[in-house]
Amino acid sequence: MRRTILPIAALLMLLSACSKKEAPAAEAPAPVQVTAVTQNTIRRTIAGDGALYPLDQANVMPKLAAPVQKFYVNRGDHVKQGQLLAVLENRDLVAAAAESKGGVDQAESNFRTTAGATVPEAVVKAQTDFDSAREARDAAKKVVDSREQLFKQGALAGKLLDDAQVAYAQANSQYRSADEHLKALQSVSKEEQIKGAAAQVQTAKSHYDGQEAQVAYSRILSPIGGVISDRPLNAGEMANPGSPIVSVMDISHVIARINIPEGEATAARVGQKVVITQADNTEGVEGKVKVVSPAADANTTTVQVWVDVPNPGEQLKPGTSVHAVIVAEEFKAATVVPAAAILPGEEGGTAVLTVGSDSTVRRKTVKVGVREGNQVQILSGVTPGEEVVVVGGLGLDDKAKVKVVTTAVEESADEDEDNAPPEPKADKAPAAQKKDEAKPKGK
Repeated sequence: MRRTILPIAALLMLLSACSKKEAPAAEAPAPVQVTAVTQNTIRRTIAGDGALYPLDQANVMPKLAAPVQKFYVNRGDHVKQGQLLAVLENRDLVAAAAESKGGVDQAESNFRTTAGATVPEAVVKAQTDFDSAREARDAAKKVVDSREQLFKQGALAGKLLDDAQVAYAQANSQYRSADEHLKALQSVSKEEQIKGAAAQVQTAKSHYDGQEAQVAYSRILSPIGGVISDRPLNAGEMANPGSPIVSVMDISHVIARINIPEGEATAARVGQKVVITQADNTEGVEGKVKVVSPAADANTTTVQVWVDVPNPGEQLKPGTSVHAVIVAEEFKAATVVPAAAILPGEEGGTAVLTVGSDSTVRRKTVKVGVREGNQVQILSGVTPGEEVVVVGGLGLDDKAKVKVVTTAVEESADEDEDNAPPEPKADKAPAAQKKDEAKPKGK
């Protein structure tokens, strides 16, 4: 019996020892990197691409065909509004204008003569004729009356009375004619003669103004202030209506015409701040939204937005391709986390992993808002000050134990190693030899 118990006891001790050796080791905490939830200013932005255009542009075209007599500007020159740019050949036009000026002087002289002498003299003469006719009529009437008395008394022959009556009728007729002439001259003829002379002056002036306009058209003036962007002709070449002789651009400001997706265009408003960057320049330039197109382009399904950008020094060139970021909204003191902290949540939501003081993670469902660059706005779910996992969170279960590691020191050490100059190969052998010599003998 004793012999049987001893082998069984030995067997149990062997199994116990094997069981202790095969027990699984405790699982090590997963290393993670965390960062604190902070408050910061975050913006809702709308991005789009486009090109730069001048604030204003004028292609100056002549109104008459003539050779270019002289240019006063060249490409790249800055000009002011109304500045003389070029002069076309205009000697024939100047001569025609001088002739028209003589016609104006002649018409004005005729007007002064008519209004100051001819018409007044005619009125005075008509008044004199009227007075004379009236006196002659009155005298003839007295003769008729006297002879009628004498004829009734039988002291005068009837023939003499008849002669007096005929003379009175003639005098009365002349009186009426003088009266009508005077009235017509005073009421109609006088004014019409003056109006006719004035109309001649106006006609002469209009003709002269037309000739002067032709002379003015031969002087090419800048309609806007800016810089000469093109001058296709040289002095002596023919300038023709419809073909630009000079092009002027105002690039003190430039207009960036940006195409943005129609789904985001509803957030664009006039006056919003915009950051413009060029393809070959990372430095941004600020501008403001000036125009938001009321309709979308059916071909590209985009909405065009015009951005007014100051251009001091004229560094921005029209025609350059640019990228624009429109700041649609700005949220100050918003709760934000790095984009790396956002993980897929349950049922299609989003979540983050927070780490407590006990080094245990908690999966929290969050509601995200605006995203800008590497920052994400958190509307609900976490509060500033909590620590969220940004590296190593994928695959972690809720309430799992983790080990928080900081990579700042490791990264700096790695950078120092990367930046340190390589050791010469010749030094490695002596170093190994010294290490071997430093070992205790016999080991």
